[in-house]
Amino acid sequence: MSTAATTARPGEVLADLLPVSGTRARDIALVVGGAALTGLAAQIAVPVPGSPVPVTGQTFAALLVGTALGAGRGVAALGLYAVAGLAGLPWFANGTSGVGVSFGYILGMILAVAAVGALARRGGDRSTLRMAGTMLVGEAIIYAVGVPYLAATAHIGLGAAVAAGLTPFLIGDALKVALAMGLLPTAWKLLKK
Repeated sequence: MSTAATTARPGEVLADLLPVSGTRARDIALVVGGAALTGLAAQIAVPVPGSPVPVTGQTFAALLVGTALGAGRGVAALGLYAVAGLAGLPWFANGTSGVGVSFGYILGMILAVAAVGALARRGGDRSTLRMAGTMLVGEAIIYAVGVPYLAATAHIGLGAAVAAGLTPFLIGDALKVALAMGLLPTAWKLLKK
């Protein structure tokens, strides 16, 4: 078990270690920053042949926002991201906005952020193994919402939606989980020194 895991207070997430904890201005800045990070990461988009959904940095950023900010601020950040995109801000994948066939993944991200934020408050981001489990839970929730939404809006069967909206992303998701496994537990160690 890492030092951070043994010295962290129960219910603490990384954002709680920032100076001026508990202030409304800090929380607003974290929520806006989380939404902006997700929007910026969505612009890292690589088309996937045969899929209307590109590979983006969006899911990785969203799950990091959830674990670092906790469920409440994380859901607020992803909610802001979704509402701003629905209102026309072009910060969904490839500079798009509004409702499209991949909007289900954004809805899934909001639910996933709630789950990973809750897991982080229980220490799910303090060791590499726990972080892997936390990220896998988040990814599963995103796909559980995104793939059926893709099937419904693209008017394709669930098998075709899995082939277009899940299978091509598994290797990239494994890399994202590996990156998070190193990033978050290391951040805890550095911030607790």
